[in-house]
Amino acid sequence: MQIVVVDTSRTMLKIVGRMLEARGHDVVPFTDARAALQFIATHPDVAAVITSAELISMTGIEMCWETRLLASSQRPIYIVLMSSNYDRRHLAEALDMGADDFIGKPPAAEELYARLRSAERLAFMQSELIRLATTDPLTGVCNRRAFFERAEQACLRAGNGAALSAIMFDVDHFKTINDRYGHDVGDEALRGITHAVSIGGATVGRLGGEEFAILLEDIALPEAVTLADHLRRKLAALRFEAASKVMTLTCSFGVSEWQHGDTIDTLLKRADAALYEAKNSGRNRVVAANTVVTDLRSRLPSDVVRAIRV
Repeated sequence: MQIVVVDTSRTMLKIVGRMLEARGHDVVPFTDARAALQFIATHPDVAAVITSAELISMTGIEMCWETRLLASSQRPIYIVLMSSNYDRRHLAEALDMGADDFIGKPPAAEELYARLRSAERLAFMQSELIRLATTDPLTGVCNRRAFFERAEQACLRAGNGAALSAIMFDVDHFKTINDRYGHDVGDEALRGITHAVSIGGATVGRLGGEEFAILLEDIALPEAVTLADHLRRKLAALRFEAASKVMTLTCSFGVSEWQHGDTIDTLLKRADAALYEAKNSGRNRVVAANTVVTDLRSRLPSDVVRAIRV
């Protein structure tokens, strides 16, 4: 567990650091609270903060509050206030201002270890709750809610000038697969599909049933269409064992690019409309949304161009 320790005393930092490192923790010490907060903000692996109540640029209680503001439902941080002041009102204020726990200063090794074991148990439970709340249980990709939350943030970044494209796709004749081979084979196919479309840096979500979406940041429409066609061919090459037979499948794709003034809803609606066109025009193809620039065909490989309707 990566732990930030904040104290004005370098001696205290060494004492606490040695205790924590002896148990395998990654310790990052700070004498300056502001520098510690900046580090926490930019390093999402920080899982716990142990801060002295006696600091210089702010109080330890203020440090607890500022750290709590950096934490979120997607990023739990366990906060321990370390102080030699055992006044009840002081302890209550610390807990009200964001501290999860309190330990005396200097800390006894066994007490510190016990409190961190409690922190690890809580962190595990919080991580599991986050996983259950944000992950599709069948495929392991983002569920609908988590996908749209991430998509909202991606749209904000796109509003600042970054490229953003969306791919929507679903399995052709998926009901027939379930009816002919059984839902267990259908589930295996969905798991295989999501594994095949995993792309580093992309957000993949299952929006429902056999429908999926992929967000591609810093990728413009021509590259997104090329990628979609690559995925189309990759999925068509998958093979699944079903009732002593080999089952194959195809998918249809719609692609859109973020335009100035878009919301995530308008971006995905255009991709969905393109997907609908792909279905109606024969399936197993890629269709770009009708906002494609007129010279798009000249910028794409010939095998992709044949799959596009604009």
